[in-house]
Amino acid sequence: MDKMIIFSFTGEGTQLNRKLNQFCKRNEILVESYSVERYAENGVLPLPQKRQEFIRENWGKSGFIFIGAAGIAVRWIAPFVKDKFTDSPVLVMDEKGKYVIPILSGHIGGAVELAEQIGMWIEAEVVHTTATDVQQKFAVDVFARKYHLLFKDRKKAKEISAAVLEGEKIACLIEDQDIIIEGKIPKELIICRSREVWEPYPYKVKLESFREKRTEKVEEPGKMKNPDAEKEGFLLLRTRNIAAGIGCRKGVSEEVLEQGLKEVLKEYGLEMEQLCGLASIDLKKEETGLLQLSEKYKIPFVTYNADELMKIRSVSDSSDFVKKVTGVDNVCERAVRTYVPDGKLICPKYRKEKMTVALVEEPVRIRF
Repeated sequence: MDKMIIFSFTGEGTQLNRKLNQFCKRNEILVESYSVERYAENGVLPLPQKRQEFIRENWGKSGFIFIGAAGIAVRWIAPFVKDKFTDSPVLVMDEKGKYVIPILSGHIGGAVELAEQIGMWIEAEVVHTTATDVQQKFAVDVFARKYHLLFKDRKKAKEISAAVLEGEKIACLIEDQDIIIEGKIPKELIICRSREVWEPYPYKVKLESFREKRTEKVEEPGKMKNPDAEKEGFLLLRTRNIAAGIGCRKGVSEEVLEQGLKEVLKEYGLEMEQLCGLASIDLKKEETGLLQLSEKYKIPFVTYNADELMKIRSVSDSSDFVKKVTGVDNVCERAVRTYVPDGKLICPKYRKEKMTVALVEEPVRIRF
């Protein structure tokens, strides 16, 4: 989550509220702190008068920390809870800061990870209630979130987590030899580098990278026939490791940018959800269309000055006109290769309406 909202209800709880506010700011997390009116000072705002409207507006966009009784948190968020894939992460803490409890969207939303960070910072005990956390077992949704992997079948993800709790081993097929595996692998997870070893396991996942998935351009992203897709106990995980460099005309709309980028991605069998970053020149740092595109898909957007971009030694195509306007001969390629310096250029400068696009594949490293 890009922003945390902290609620407190007592004087001592509001002192902890301010401390957590500092924690968020030190970790570059946007934060808003609220308390009852008599404690609302020194960076803490009065509690919203229309709290349900306030939570509705921020639900799914911000995380929430309640410093007080768990019952208050439950009553306040109850009308908005849907499922862990779209809910906000919610934590509850006591006013003395002894305990921190992730109560909602612990894995997908990141509440568990945030609770661990807060616990270390204020020396609080983190109270886990999720079965995989309590038993310290491999959880596929945590694995996917940590390494920015995509999966669409939520039902099968639940089946695999349930299988782990029943003592089953989960086989993970990684055929792309360039995906690096490091650290101590969880005992529930069997890394398989060949299909022959992987196939006999009843519960399995496959980690699919761009490189192995596409050897040539295809008509529709995500529509390739997968012989494993219908199997019981199988979950496909896709890497989110494609960065896009974008050059564009001033004032180009978000709709034009989105359409052009989607068309380029489609030719390479990719989807917007597989993008890990957008990059351009600093002249575009306030370009409304790019900012809106970044916000819509929750993709980080970074820019670089001309001197930084010119450190890239060679590009596939140069434009004297672009260099005269921006100071560099090729914005999209230079920007994306600066963003991912150790990546592989998979799509050189590609001209679309009012924009250019280049794509780079970022190396995938799984560190347990």
